[in-house]
Amino acid sequence: MEQARATRPPLWAYLGTIVFTMVVPGSVVGLVPYLISRWELRPPFLGFGPTRWIGLGIFVVAVPVFADFLARFVREGHGTPAPVASTRRLVVGGVYRHVRNPAYIAVIAMLVGQALFFGSSGVLEYAFVVAIAFHLFVILYEEPTLERTFGSAYQDYCRSAPRWIPRLHPAGRCRR
Repeated sequence: MEQARATRPPLWAYLGTIVFTMVVPGSVVGLVPYLISRWELRPPFLGFGPTRWIGLGIFVVAVPVFADFLARFVREGHGTPAPVASTRRLVVGGVYRHVRNPAYIAVIAMLVGQALFFGSSGVLEYAFVVAIAFHLFVILYEEPTLERTFGSAYQDYCRSAPRWIPRLHPAGRCRR
């Protein structure tokens, strides 16, 4: 019984992840794109109607990747995505076996999907700015922090999973 309790994620990890998700990704993926596009259908990009369905497909594929990230931070990492309540364990399972930053990739995919679906160049520009911000955050804060926190385990992980381009089969060297 004690061992099961020790491996169970703390309640604060669940609650913190829910609050964080509503505030941060909720704003980035929901509120801001809505304010930019009012979620109104505009003419499709390049006058090519299928871009709407491509956008919808991109969005739909990104959602389970994002959900997996959230679940893993709680269950595997025993923490939240918020830097103030970060994981206690290095998260390397699931989609993390293929790429180190699946949450950021999923958020960008959801933004690009919305841009294509609604025909919104403003949301597409916003997605580009968010992608640059994510990259800078990863290289300037997140990676150095993870290396300090998890040391050689994180270095080993970097050698097996690339930063941005997912591998079909987890293996190989870290792309920096």
